Amino acid sequence: MRKELWFGFSIMALIAVPVAVLTPWASLADGHLAREDLGVLGLLMLALVVVTIMLGFPTAFTLAGMGVLFAWLAYRSVNPDLAVRQVLDLMVQRTWAVMMNDVLIAVPLFVFMGYLVERAALIDRLFRALHLALARVPGSLAVATIITCAVFATATGIVGAVVTLMGLLALPQMLRAGYSTQVAAGSITAGGCLGILIPPSVLLIVYGATAGVSVVQLYAGALFPGLMLAALYAGYIVALAKLKPSLMPPLPESERKVELPPAARALSARGSNALYGLARSLGGAPGAAARTVVGQLAVSLLPALVLAAMLAFSFHLATRPKAQIDAAGLVEAGSGALAIQAAGAESPTGLTGLQEPPAAAGEEKKPGEEADREPQAAEAGASGAAAPAAALQAPVEAAAADRLPVPQWFWVALGVCAVALGVLYSLWSWQRLEIFKMLLSSFFPLALLILAVLGSIMFGLATPAEAAAVGGFGGFLLTVAYRYIAHLRAPGAGAGAAWTTVKDVGAIVKDSSFLTAKTSAMVCWLFVGSSIFSAAFALLGGQDLVEKWVLSLGLSPVQFMLLAQLIIFILGWPLEWTEIIVIFMPIFIPLLPKFGIDPLFFGLLVALNLQTAFLSPPVAMAAFYLKGVAPPHVTLNQIFAGMMPFMGIQIVAMFLLYTWPQIGLWLPSVLYGR
Repeated sequence: MRKELWFGFSIMALIAVPVAVLTPWASLADGHLAREDLGVLGLLMLALVVVTIMLGFPTAFTLAGMGVLFAWLAYRSVNPDLAVRQVLDLMVQRTWAVMMNDVLIAVPLFVFMGYLVERAALIDRLFRALHLALARVPGSLAVATIITCAVFATATGIVGAVVTLMGLLALPQMLRAGYSTQVAAGSITAGGCLGILIPPSVLLIVYGATAGVSVVQLYAGALFPGLMLAALYAGYIVALAKLKPSLMPPLPESERKVELPPAARALSARGSNALYGLARSLGGAPGAAARTVVGQLAVSLLPALVLAAMLAFSFHLATRPKAQIDAAGLVEAGSGALAIQAAGAESPTGLTGLQEPPAAAGEEKKPGEEADREPQAAEAGASGAAAPAAALQAPVEAAAADRLPVPQWFWVALGVCAVALGVLYSLWSWQRLEIFKMLLSSFFPLALLILAVLGSIMFGLATPAEAAAVGGFGGFLLTVAYRYIAHLRAPGAGAGAAWTTVKDVGAIVKDSSFLTAKTSAMVCWLFVGSSIFSAAFALLGGQDLVEKWVLSLGLSPVQFMLLAQLIIFILGWPLEWTEIIVIFMPIFIPLLPKFGIDPLFFGLLVALNLQTAFLSPPVAMAAFYLKGVAPPHVTLNQIFAGMMPFMGIQIVAMFLLYTWPQIGLWLPSVLYGR
């Protein structure tokens, strides 16, 4: 029997045997369950769910079925006559609560955007451009795979689509280049799983809806940890290629070159440096039109223009004067009526200013009280009249104030950028210009889509659902544009390219809608099943039992965090991330306030930890996605072996995030003041 099956059956036996021994069979037979029996029954329900899911039963319906069965047992122990009705009421209430969750609206929209971007024919061009741009980097194909996966994950968030597509694009090229099968498989599966963590991750939406944490803040918090993990992957590949070049041989010189267009070949006679040659050709050059020369020069100067704009914006932020708020003319709320009266207007109610309340019966005014009040009222009226003038004067004074001195870090950044531009343009050959144009045509549309979606979410311009709708529309436009360009360049296309594009895009939208419906239905049914299961678990007292047990251990916050992450790491071997989030997060989340742990930070650690759910055998869905498109000689054992080092890198990334929490919490604190 295969080792994976032995492993799975061993885990199921470790769970099933205690279930059979600890189940209160006698109490179940007579229907009278004590409080202690109910708590034990809740833990047994949790164990049975894990076993049935490992046997292959559908997760959503397993959760719902177990929840209904054990809720009926709990209600039956109290009132057998009403047990069925109470269980049905529970099902309806929990299902309705899931249907009213607005956060879940973003799930189908983001999934639809991902499927459209996957079919827009952008990723193959991006991978080609990156692997040419990084040709001199050790392990260039694997590094280009990681970067492409990170960009694709930022635009889609769908793990299966990224692994499958990169398995079709990158794996054959790496194998033909002589790369180790383990390294090639590991880089594709690890890079493809970045979609779990990097926004717009569906996992973060599910966690936010489960834990009651803002999805917007989760997206902002997960951005830097995701980029950090991608950088660790790329760094590991470069170091391994340096230490063992035989695993990732460098690309031959023939595969590093791009065929130059006729205009570039004509202009290359003016100089090997593209920027210098274009500058010399501004007055005209044989074989290249003046408009072409200006356009190529503008493209060449684009990096300098972008850096100049970024430095100018940084200079403005660093030196702008701090706004001085003058509160001298402010008066208490409600005293504006005095200012109106002082300006000669009458109060609409006929009252003059703030009237004192009528004196109670038998209460006499003190002598001189009216006289004292009149100067105070006049002074308040004058202050109220001066308030608008003071409020208008304060911004003027702040605007006229001198700018702050330029900080030292700005000059350091300016020097670094100047040196980087000098090095870049000294190496700006005609080949690199063509590669840069390939990067622009493949990455720039995706960058605009990513900025439109994530930028609108993080800066509070749109909710996740609204931004996902914009992303879906943007993905549709990208699909139309790139399909039309592909058909237009096909031999003999002519006027029929538009009609061919319409038919092609129609088929793509149909397939994407069908896949979106399947994925969204799975997520929503998971939430329904999880909601029923959690209600039954709480009804049986399982949550109270777990909480008392954890608190009785006397753990410190650090120890509790380590224990929770260890449990999630182990659960990632037999279970997928969906089951872990919807089953076990409702158990962990109520314990976080007891230890003073931020649910946002806990969610970032969980998302980073659950990368292992796609990379850890025997489930390891990323391995099966890749095996489905890999050549026959690539075995599952080779894919598993290639994934193991990247699992170790994930543990290192978790350690870094836990040691320096600001990696994940800095951006939410800056944007939202957490």
